[in-house]
Amino acid sequence: MTAASLRDVLQPAMAEGRAVAGLVVLGWEDALAYVEAAEQTGCPVILQAGPGCRKHTPVPILGKMFRHLADRASVPVVCHIDHARTIEECREGIDNGFTSVMFDGSERPIEENIEMTAQICDEARKAGVSVEGEVGFVGYAAGAASAMTSVDEARRFDRESGADAMAISVGNVHLQTSDDAVIDWQRLRAIEAVTSLPLVLHGGSGIPFSVRQELSTGSRVCKFNIGTELRQAFGRSLRQSLKDNPDSFDRIELLKPTIAAVHDETIRILAGLSR
Repeated sequence: MTAASLRDVLQPAMAEGRAVAGLVVLGWEDALAYVEAAEQTGCPVILQAGPGCRKHTPVPILGKMFRHLADRASVPVVCHIDHARTIEECREGIDNGFTSVMFDGSERPIEENIEMTAQICDEARKAGVSVEGEVGFVGYAAGAASAMTSVDEARRFDRESGADAMAISVGNVHLQTSDDAVIDWQRLRAIEAVTSLPLVLHGGSGIPFSVRQELSTGSRVCKFNIGTELRQAFGRSLRQSLKDNPDSFDRIELLKPTIAAVHDETIRILAGLSR
């Protein structure tokens, strides 16, 4: 199956009352596990290359790896650049086979955020690439605090940016290792009332599993970015592999068990985002 765009997977999800997982990729093992889990469940997935991933592995390499997996998959797979903070980062993704880019203008004034997102959308559409934007700032568990999404700014962004999806801040937080985020349902409903775009929640690992299910089926949130709980599954498996193979120095042998562990965790996650 040919690699998909965000439009291809989020519009049906929004119409059908379900959500799609944006899964944080850090290497071959987890990317492979995500796609194998997607094929087993029949669910589309979004492979996401965030700033850490792109710093570790060059974008041209990631583009080829993501497309290799996506173009051979039996389900839709989106190849997505996450948290690009410049137009140049988005262009690099577009030029290297990514089917979707996320421009993070959340720390800029709303006028500048809309203007830059619109420019990226114009360029991306010529290449058949979708664009996710962000309004409001999603903070970090051990870093900068969140700034909740303004309902009025969300309305303006929805109408003026040309984006295909909008990430919002309503209590979700990046890099939470415990699932105790409290979603501001009143603000979410107010945003839904004045917008029409598919909505995205970054920091999905911090949202309790039952709340993710409720949001997936009972709101217009149809994309959750999930990384931390998958990294935890990877870390647990790798530590066990090192313990079980104390004399091994073979990277492939040591990492192989992590594929199954991340695959199983992905199956659990995907099951919680649909009816």
